Amino acid sequence: MLSANLILAVSLAYVALLFLVAFLGDRQASRGRTRWIQSPLIYTLSISVYCTSWTFYGAVGSAARNGLEFATIYLGPTLVFVGWWFLLRKLVRIGRVHRITSIADLISSRYGKSNTLAVMVTLIAVIGSTPYIALQLKAVTTSFQVIGGDVLEGLTGLPAGEPDFRAAFWIAAGMALFTILFGTRNIDANERHHGVVAAIALEALVKLVALVAVGIFVVFALADGPSEIFDRASPQILHSEEVFGPRWIALTFLAATAVICLPRQFQVTVVENSDERHLATAAWMFPLYMFLMSLFILPIAIGGLHFMPEGANPDMFVLTLPMSVGQDALAMLAFLGGFSSATSMVIVACIALSTMVSNHIVMPVALRLPGLGMHGQSGDVRQLLLTSRRISICLILALGFLYFRLSGKSDALAAIGLISFAGVAQFLPSIIGGLYWRQASAGGAVAGLAAGFALWAYTLFLPSFEGDFLLSQSVIANGPWGIAGLRPQSLFGIHDDALVNALFWSLGVNTIVFVLGSLFRDLRPLEQLQSALFVDVFRSPLEDEHRFIRRFATAEDLFVLAQRILGPEKAHRIFRDFARRQGRERELPEPSGAFIAYLERQLAGSVGAASARAMVSQVASGETISLNELMTIANETARLMEYSRQVEQKSQELEAAAAQLRAANERLQRLDAEKDDFLSQVSHEVRTPMTSIRSFSEILLESRDLSSDQAQRFIGIIHEESLRLTRLLDEILDLNLLERGEASWQLARIDAQEAVGRAIDTCQGLARSAGVALERIGPLPALPVQADADRLRQVFINLLTNAVIYNTAPAPRVLVECRMEGGRAVVEVSDNGTGIDAEQRRTLFTKFSRNWARAKPGGAGLGLAISWQIMHRLGGALDLLPARPGEGARFRVSLPLAAAETAAAPQVRG
Repeated sequence: MLSANLILAVSLAYVALLFLVAFLGDRQASRGRTRWIQSPLIYTLSISVYCTSWTFYGAVGSAARNGLEFATIYLGPTLVFVGWWFLLRKLVRIGRVHRITSIADLISSRYGKSNTLAVMVTLIAVIGSTPYIALQLKAVTTSFQVIGGDVLEGLTGLPAGEPDFRAAFWIAAGMALFTILFGTRNIDANERHHGVVAAIALEALVKLVALVAVGIFVVFALADGPSEIFDRASPQILHSEEVFGPRWIALTFLAATAVICLPRQFQVTVVENSDERHLATAAWMFPLYMFLMSLFILPIAIGGLHFMPEGANPDMFVLTLPMSVGQDALAMLAFLGGFSSATSMVIVACIALSTMVSNHIVMPVALRLPGLGMHGQSGDVRQLLLTSRRISICLILALGFLYFRLSGKSDALAAIGLISFAGVAQFLPSIIGGLYWRQASAGGAVAGLAAGFALWAYTLFLPSFEGDFLLSQSVIANGPWGIAGLRPQSLFGIHDDALVNALFWSLGVNTIVFVLGSLFRDLRPLEQLQSALFVDVFRSPLEDEHRFIRRFATAEDLFVLAQRILGPEKAHRIFRDFARRQGRERELPEPSGAFIAYLERQLAGSVGAASARAMVSQVASGETISLNELMTIANETARLMEYSRQVEQKSQELEAAAAQLRAANERLQRLDAEKDDFLSQVSHEVRTPMTSIRSFSEILLESRDLSSDQAQRFIGIIHEESLRLTRLLDEILDLNLLERGEASWQLARIDAQEAVGRAIDTCQGLARSAGVALERIGPLPALPVQADADRLRQVFINLLTNAVIYNTAPAPRVLVECRMEGGRAVVEVSDNGTGIDAEQRRTLFTKFSRNWARAKPGGAGLGLAISWQIMHRLGGALDLLPARPGEGARFRVSLPLAAAETAAAPQVRG
């Protein structure tokens, strides 16, 4: 068992280390050495402030009680950061451009710099964060009692399990001291808290190392590896039947919302961001950090349920498991991890909340007091803000301590954390609507927030006190006036789960009221301007803001105002730099609209947009907002959107045209290659007979001793080659005439079967010499068609000749089939050869086809191209059909039946 003195000494030493890191971080920043402090790694580690004592201790407790439900705590933020491009990028850009100081400032600025809205958001944030701060105090106090054990019990006189509120008070006081020292050194939130961020980054590493160390110890020391630890798990622990159910979805949504809407998360993600590009790193590094934090949650929960005695607190398994086997060093590391988780959250939350309180509650009240008129002293507003923030930190921690006292009977840390998550989730409709919906109005945001907050308080926040605050036990159990349907935790019986029920009503009503309130209320001119600047932040330049707001002030009054808020040194620097931009050396800048807008943004970084506008309005007169300019920016945005749509459409059309051009180019290249093959083959076909004619002619001319038989044979060869050359030239000329439509036709009513029969008779001699069986199905009734008899017979002869010549089957056979089909005469010619491959099928009927390679000496290979043209000119068709089993090539010739016979033509097949 660790001694109380050792626990206190280690805790104080760790706190001293945090003070040292924060001090060094601030000193490095004051010297301009911010490279490592403003690195993507430090930025990502600071975002891990999301992992509080809930995720360190409470996640194990949640896994022990509810199985895989704990994963939702990590899954929600992971989804948000993986999709950072859509929401976080826009939030960070708006934060940097408009010098946003807090989530209240964001919502207030978007909706016309409404101070009413800023006050409402601030109050909701403080009340919603109070349970979370109480959770951290509870976690640290409980862990302190657990690790101290009997020693601390004897010192405090408290029974085991009873919360030590005195320890919680001093822990809260220590956190307040640290936050005041390092979180309120300056009033400009955009100057960033480098020391605090550095300390939080260190704490992020400590809690990660501590949790992973405990996990490794449980898996590989208490058990013999992952398989054994999961073998010890009871089937009920996973609660697999509840995964992806309503509660699972609600928790994932809440976790995703919290990483955006929690004031501390907004502070580290948006306000403390020094470079928008760091989001790209955080998009993968933060999910990785979350994965490592969640990796051993379930094994630790299983180990605690198996090795710890029944009734042990699951929230403290991270501590009690090492302690149960005497691993005091590991237990101390786990204690420091939990301590880091709690303190980092409280510190950042107090910084964010105190900034909101001072800027949106204290400043508006102070502006109405006579002491803060135009004749105040230099730096008096700055001092007021610093003082109010320090007091606010103490009050916020006091509220957290008070909530801890009132709700100390609750054992589950996760339940307390979910109350805060549901509270800050009420900001989501106003944020999403403000970023993406131009019509969203301040009236709608106020009404939605009021309705959502009231329902959250009634259904979730007040019942958490278990009857000790405002709502009695009777009302919680039976509903007001005994009406069961109005019970807070099961309002109207939408769902049995209190959290799902509360989230449905609070966020659902919030969203509906927000949308309806925005639709039925016109936007004020300033709201229209802010709407355009926020929704179109990536397109609308803020430097042009002075185009829309016109006001007048003297440079001297503006300088006095700047000194009172920013201090003399920074005020001098701002005025000097802007005067140089105007070309006015050694003078105050000209108080143009551009300068007044620029100065207001600088002041907004310290006091918030609403207060900055109110203070500038004290010294600037004649403020008007040009409706014409607002219409201009609306029209410009509409034109940009239309232009973007047209560009996208043109781009798609160009892509389609480019694809068509590529296809046409490929076809031209293919045709060019086929043309070359065609010319090469024609040249070969012409040269072969010409060579024979020349050779035998020279023999006849030069030889005097040839016999009459030899001379007759040579003359016969010359005659045959001349005929062959003539046929080739005739085919080429015939094809060209057909393609140009200049061929002569002798159309008459003929019997297609007769043309088929004459073609078969012509090819019988070729078939017998080639050993091919030429068969015909028939006889059939007449097939009357309107055609040129010679041309039609030429088509059939070409098909039959090819079927005979190219049939290489062992028992070659050609089948001719005639029939009537759908008012057409159909003739099919098929063979049992090797068929035609897929590549040749595409270009079979073109004259530049690569099928020239198959041509034999008896022909030039133009027969199919000529036949296709003939059938096309006759109004018929020549098609290559898919081969049937056991067949090779199969061609079909079809022609319309002659008009007089068409109506009565039966379907005949022979």
